[in-house]
This record gives sequence, structure tokens and C-alpha cells, in this order.
Amino acid sequence: MSQAEVTTAAAARPAPSPLWALSLFRSEVGTVFRRWRTIALLGVLAAVPVLVGIAVKMETSDGGPAGHGGGGPAFISQVTNNGLFLVFTSLAATLPFFLPMAVGVVAGDSVAGEASSGTLRYLLVAPAGRTRLLLAKFTATLAFCCAATLTVAASALAVGAVLFPLGDVTLISGVTISFGEGLLRALAVAGVVALSLVGIAALGLFVSTLTGSGIAAMATTVGLLITAQIVDQFPQLHAVQPYLFPHYWLSFADLLRAPVYWDQLLDNLGLQALYAAVFGSAAWARFTSKDVTA
Repeated sequence: MSQAEVTTAAAARPAPSPLWALSLFRSEVGTVFRRWRTIALLGVLAAVPVLVGIAVKMETSDGGPAGHGGGGPAFISQVTNNGLFLVFTSLAATLPFFLPMAVGVVAGDSVAGEASSGTLRYLLVAPAGRTRLLLAKFTATLAFCCAATLTVAASALAVGAVLFPLGDVTLISGVTISFGEGLLRALAVAGVVALSLVGIAALGLFVSTLTGSGIAAMATTVGLLITAQIVDQFPQLHAVQPYLFPHYWLSFADLLRAPVYWDQLLDNLGLQALYAAVFGSAAWARFTSKDVTA
């Protein structure tokens, strides 16, 4: 089917109803979570807190505090006192690479995977429209961001409850709060971490519109992730670092202070929104003009 025939067919078909558009979103989300690759990624993410919890338990089996060597996030030493801190530690351990890599794989494959399998042109014949289809794929990727983050958090909470005591939470600023409020802060941290992945999701979606190879799109997205992480480590490049999507990722630790430090949290959310706007628009411009027969 040529590009002209696809355009003619799109112009001739009636506009889809809101219920049909909603079913498109449900279909895309279902497609993402039915793939074995997605299940495997979630399985790996769920295993990370188990490994972290066991490592901390073994390290402290001799009575020494966790993180006494000075490595790791500031709250890792609190894990042995309260298993809830395993949630924060696991999110800090997975956020620099594991979580964004999983999101990059899903986002990179979203459009390019359909193109490489030959199903993209048939999706465009359906009464969806390119804009709705692209929005549905981005929504499905965001759903995976939430699911991946909650998988890490839920696994860490379960492992923390089994291996360590639970109770009142002493924040890294020294203030003690109830366990219930600690759970609310853990949920807020998971929400911020999920939102921190919006930038890589939008970037991966854009990359996915540039190629017809799902593997190439996934590799490119992960490569950009690694490059951004490396650049963010060099002090000589401090002028560009605030504009890199991973720069403020660990700012979620400021939610574990009383009062909460909002500056870097808001900078992070604003930066992710900027990436979503810029690369989401670029993905739309590319996808709406893309020749699906190419």
C-alpha cells in the first residue's frame, strides 16, 4: 500500500468515536504487557531489591552498619533499622540504569517494532489516525514507567518486611515520623521516580520513529542513556549537565527530609516535561510524515 493510498484511506474513513479511541489505548497497553520481553524486564527489576536486601543483610550480619564504607545513597545505613528504607535504596540502585534501560527498550520498540514486523501499516488503516496511535503508544510507555517503578517498590517493601524490622521512620534529616506517613512518602518517592522516566520515554519514542528496526531503536535509546549518564559525571561539562534528563534523578531523596527540599524536585519535573514536549513534538512531526511503506 503506497503512502498516497494510506492517506486517501485515512481521509475517507469516518472519525473514530471516543470509546474506540479509549479501546486503542487499552489495546496498546495490553500489547506492551503481554510481551515476554516486558515480563522479563519486570522480573529482573523485581529481583534487584531481593539482591540488595540480601547483600545488606549479609553485610550487617556481623553487627556493622550498612554502607559503613561511605558508598551508596545517604539512607542506605537506615535499612537495617527499618525495612521501608529498602524501597528508597532499591529505587536509588535501579534508577541510574536498570529502570531507564527497561523504559528505553519499551519506548524504542514502540513504533520501530511495529514497522519491522510489518504491522504498522495495518494499524494506520484502522480508524485511529497517526496522532492517536502515537499518543496511545506513548501512554502505554508511561504505563510501563509506572508499572516498572511500582514493581521495584513493592518487591523492596516485601523483602524489607521479611528481612528487617518495620516501624517509625527516621528521615535523613533526623526527624521521626510514623510508619504510615513513611509509606505515604515511599509512594510519593515512587511517583517522582516514575515521572523522572518521562524524558527517556519521550526520547525513545522519537528514536523509534526514525528507523524501521526495533533492535536499532532500542540500542540507540540505551546508548543515548549511557552517554547522558557519562557526560553527567564530568565536572568540566557542568554547563550542560542541568539540561541532561538524568541530572536530577536522585533528587527524590529530598522527599525524605523535613521540611522537604523542593528546588531540585521541581527542576527534575520541569526538565522531564521539557523533554516530553520537545521530543514528543519531534516524534509527532516525524511520525505524521513517515512513509510506512519504506
